[in-house]
Amino acid sequence: MKISHVIYKVDNLKNGFKHFESQGFEIEYGSKRNAHNALIYFSEGPYIEVLENVNIPPYAKLFLKLIGKHKVIDRLELWNKEKEGFIELCLENYDTDFKKEEEVLKKYKQGYFITKSKRLDPSNRLLKWKLLFPEERRIPFLMTYFNIDPKPKKNNHPNGIKKIKSISYGTNAGFIPIVNELCDDNILNLFIGDGVSNLEYEK
Repeated sequence: MKISHVIYKVDNLKNGFKHFESQGFEIEYGSKRNAHNALIYFSEGPYIEVLENVNIPPYAKLFLKLIGKHKVIDRLELWNKEKEGFIELCLENYDTDFKKEEEVLKKYKQGYFITKSKRLDPSNRLLKWKLLFPEERRIPFLMTYFNIDPKPKKNNHPNGIKKIKSISYGTNAGFIPIVNELCDDNILNLFIGDGVSNLEYEK
């Protein structure tokens, strides 16, 4: 797997949008209507998701609790409580399922939950993908790549940044072998800690 994206939590999406715009990034809202996030794409490599909140419908919470996946709810609700900044890492594959990744998680006796997602982006593209949430929040969550590639063919960021060249991610020492087995992306730097601590860009 490669790094898909990093999540940057904001208290107010419009303010967060303006902040990144003022930093010279080309940014777009994630959905055509009632957006709860915004995206900063690069032609190559991972992108940045600017997230205000995760709305979990009551029926979804009930369902997850009934099947014993309350830790998934805890993970998403923790995102909503986080302070502004980079809070989470997502890995991606180019398959339509997580068969290989499930084998790794089962090997290490890690529970998980798989679901589908979709959104209509501002360019009227219906993007579809699958998500896998490990029950252990210190293991990055996973996604299959979009059915339609939304990334621009050429970078158009006014600040001249071409891509993210390095991401530092901290986790428990016992989970580092799991992340290493899941992800072979050489821009990922793992250390003993908690979450995304640093991004470096390339111009």
